[in-house]
Amino acid sequence: MEISNDIILTDTHTHIYYHLGTEKLDQQIQRCLDHHIKRLFLPNVDTESIDAVFGTAKRYPDLCFPMLGLHPCSVKENFKEELQTIHEAIEKSKIYAIGEIGIDLYWDKSTLAWQQQAFRTQIQWAKEMSLPIVIHCREAFDEVFEVLDEMNDEKLFGIFHCFTGTLDQARRAINLGFKLGIGGVVTFKKAGLDAVVKEIDLQHIVLETDAPYLAPTPYRGKENESSYLIYVAQKMAELHNLSVEEIAAITTQNSKEIFGI
Repeated sequence: MEISNDIILTDTHTHIYYHLGTEKLDQQIQRCLDHHIKRLFLPNVDTESIDAVFGTAKRYPDLCFPMLGLHPCSVKENFKEELQTIHEAIEKSKIYAIGEIGIDLYWDKSTLAWQQQAFRTQIQWAKEMSLPIVIHCREAFDEVFEVLDEMNDEKLFGIFHCFTGTLDQARRAINLGFKLGIGGVVTFKKAGLDAVVKEIDLQHIVLETDAPYLAPTPYRGKENESSYLIYVAQKMAELHNLSVEEIAAITTQNSKEIFGI
């Protein structure tokens, strides 16, 4: 597919920093540039990934933008200490969002109370810093919405990362001030996300890969990378009967509104 060289695609959620210190990082960044992906937002997961997030952003300051948060799957008994370390890192550095944060009940339901507490704490940080939040929600829409409804005000905004919910859940998230992060799942034939996305106005959507996870068709089941965002953009273009250039322009503008850059 012939695509204009002027377009800019934004991957609003990639763990490309996992490859810091290896040739893979430079190779993947080059493939991003080859496919017009010129803005990458890096979500932190725990205290151990802070240095990699900032190291990658320092290596590619014009392309990679850091965010910090404690991933719900990283919320353990010592979560308050982890949060303290992350907060100290935030105070020393420029970040563009608090994330990824939220609730995950797929792996471990026993930590729900801790996850809720960590989620509330980090939402409060975001409000105090006028930053967006980037939400991880897996098998926990009711629990996530409960916290968001409780803390909802004009300072609450951000992205529902890897959105795979129903049309009703999509509208509820949008009404709370969130964009929907759409990634490789929209290309999966039986996922049903394509039908939901088709009904959502593009002003409410940003694109993402969640690399190295959830690779889109035709790479489903393999390691994902940010350059594969082009396949998500092509699917979105097909669903909304627009060009890839138009999808890029709209979704990148949406990402600018969220992240302020």
